[in-house]
Amino acid sequence: MSRKDAHAFAASLAATLMVSIVIFQAGDGTFGAVPADEIDGDEVQVVGEIDPWT
Repeated sequence: MSRKDAHAFAASLAATLMVSIVIFQAGDGTFGAVPADEIDGDEVQVVGEIDPWT
């Protein structure tokens, strides 16, 4: 997904689940978003984080 779509998805996911969401860029250049406790960081570059509590 595009960077813009990943940020929109992450914001929606954070508001729905009320957990911190990490936006990352994978080694192949694609972007994604997952809950912060599920990121392992091996082959991804963290682009941002959305915390619904701040």
